[in-house]
Amino acid sequence: MLEQLHDHICDELRVNTRTDTIFVVTAVIFNFVMLGISSAVASEAAEEFAEVTPLIILIITLIMSVLVNGVSVVGLLTGRTTRRKLTDGLIGMYDDAGVSKYYDETLLINYMRRYVIFITIIGLLGLTSILIPLVIVITS
Repeated sequence: MLEQLHDHICDELRVNTRTDTIFVVTAVIFNFVMLGISSAVASEAAEEFAEVTPLIILIITLIMSVLVNGVSVVGLLTGRTTRRKLTDGLIGMYDDAGVSKYYDETLLINYMRRYVIFITIIGLLGLTSILIPLVIVITS
């Protein structure tokens, strides 16, 4: 039974890793796409006799950037919590079996650090994809 539980926890950790990867990759690609679209639309919206359509499109892209980045960060925070609980379960199982000396618990610190790095990257890219178009509009 313990072997099945161990396999199940390891499978859940693999799913957790794939899900986190999807959140990060999606957010990064989305931010670069939004940066391009928003910058192009911002240039058009900043023209003296611009129509209202580019401004509306710019506002929509900026709102979507905030929402997608927010969802990605929440997803990563949930993934971090899930990983911590699953890993704590494995450590408890290893303690009970007397094999915990083979699992370096400092790995948990590295896992948590990795989430901070991912969230920071998403936050910075999201902020960039919002600020650059705003600067284009304001300074034009």
